Amino acid sequence: MDTLRLIFAGTPNIAASHLEAIIASKHKILSVYTQPDRPSGRGRKLVGSPVKQLAEKENLELFQPHSLSSPEEQEKLAAYKPDLLVVVAYGLILPKKVLDIPKFGCINVHASLLPKWRGAAPIERAILGGDSVSGVTIMEMDEGLDTGSMLLKSQVKIHPKDTREDLEKKLELAGRKSLVKVLNNLQSFLQSSEEQDDSQSSYAGKMSREDALINWNRDATFINRQIRAGIGRLPAYTFLDGERVRVLSGEAQGFQKKSASPGEIIELEKESFTVACGQGNLCISLIQIPGKMPVTVKELKNAKPGLFAPGKQFDTDLTLQ
Repeated sequence: MDTLRLIFAGTPNIAASHLEAIIASKHKILSVYTQPDRPSGRGRKLVGSPVKQLAEKENLELFQPHSLSSPEEQEKLAAYKPDLLVVVAYGLILPKKVLDIPKFGCINVHASLLPKWRGAAPIERAILGGDSVSGVTIMEMDEGLDTGSMLLKSQVKIHPKDTREDLEKKLELAGRKSLVKVLNNLQSFLQSSEEQDDSQSSYAGKMSREDALINWNRDATFINRQIRAGIGRLPAYTFLDGERVRVLSGEAQGFQKKSASPGEIIELEKESFTVACGQGNLCISLIQIPGKMPVTVKELKNAKPGLFAPGKQFDTDLTLQ
């Protein structure tokens, strides 16, 4: 297909990576949309998104509206007369009037094998659900939540030790390749698009603090997935001596000490400690205590030798948050 005249909309790192792929392709970027700057860091200074930083570096025209619902914003976008609008983790809802502006409509890079895991957190939900595969779907956008026709699906494997960050990187690489492939043959993919089977859909709701709170009555395998799903964004946590503790690395074990209650520390070793779960045990080697950087159990044990003594009990209490 000939060179497409594109508008790109996205916000986080994974979106910036896809924007890079388009920049390196034969297609022309007319303008870039990203979310407004957000406070970040201890100083709470306004910081531009990764997409904004890349757009400024490449001297691309940039817009950061709080919404695309106003006629003024829609007229501004329509004035470009784009062939296509490409959306990757933009974070704002596109009204139907915006979806109807581009000549060939709008396409989205979604981080799951649709119709499974429609919604805001498909990567985390795939890990939490114990999925062995995930993938990327390039889809046409409609007014529904990730319900549009599918243009191309690319599968990736989920390794038993993959964290959210690991899986996101795999999906990023698959998404970049898939997106450029679709752009280079857009009309062909549009003509052969496949409707989703709504009966096979599942919802990937945004992760909450309750999703990250460890319930030690659950089995160790699930808690291990909970830890891996939270890495880099919403770390799994629990309470010890009234203090919130983030658990950043844990390995599930099948053996269980029958006399131990869920949440009880049953063993302290040189580089880890083991906690009893509803089924099995969890061996923990990396944690984070309030106001401190992540630290290995070995390092923290040297500073606070009694902190993880066998017999001590982790607590799951929402009132302590």
